[in-house]
Amino acid sequence: MNSLKHFKICVILIMVSLTSSLANAQISNDITHNDALKALLIAKQKAEELNVLVNIAVVDAGANLKSFIRMDESFLGSIDIAIKKAKTSRYFNIATGDLGKLSQPGGIIYNIEHSNGGLITFPGGIPIINQNKNIIGAIGVSGGTIEQDRDIAIAGANAILNNLKN
Repeated sequence: MNSLKHFKICVILIMVSLTSSLANAQISNDITHNDALKALLIAKQKAEELNVLVNIAVVDAGANLKSFIRMDESFLGSIDIAIKKAKTSRYFNIATGDLGKLSQPGGIIYNIEHSNGGLITFPGGIPIINQNKNIIGAIGVSGGTIEQDRDIAIAGANAILNNLKN
């Protein structure tokens, strides 16, 4: 009976050790909620400068929604697109516009937008990179032209990289 008790304790200690190691590994390459909010607000500021109403989504390293804003009067249909742009960018660690170039008819990943529950393969999704060159999340913007969406997303993503350099 004593050895069974020791075995159970060992199993529990191993599980606790593995769980804390995994939790720490995830946190080290993940965007913080403060940085997610900063990216969101800088992107919103850029949208206001461009006089365009958009939806802005920031996802973490696991492609989970971390922050979101729907500007007043922005398109309802753009909510899902902004989130999917951010997720698509993080799933493949690439700007969605660049992924779109590869997914055209005859492209090496033609029809990829039908995978993962639906991807967005036009501009407006940008990976968020920290100063160590690790991708810690992504930002997606929808509601303007694809050029406006891309520029707004770049402003949000750059807010994190520039903040970390200072």
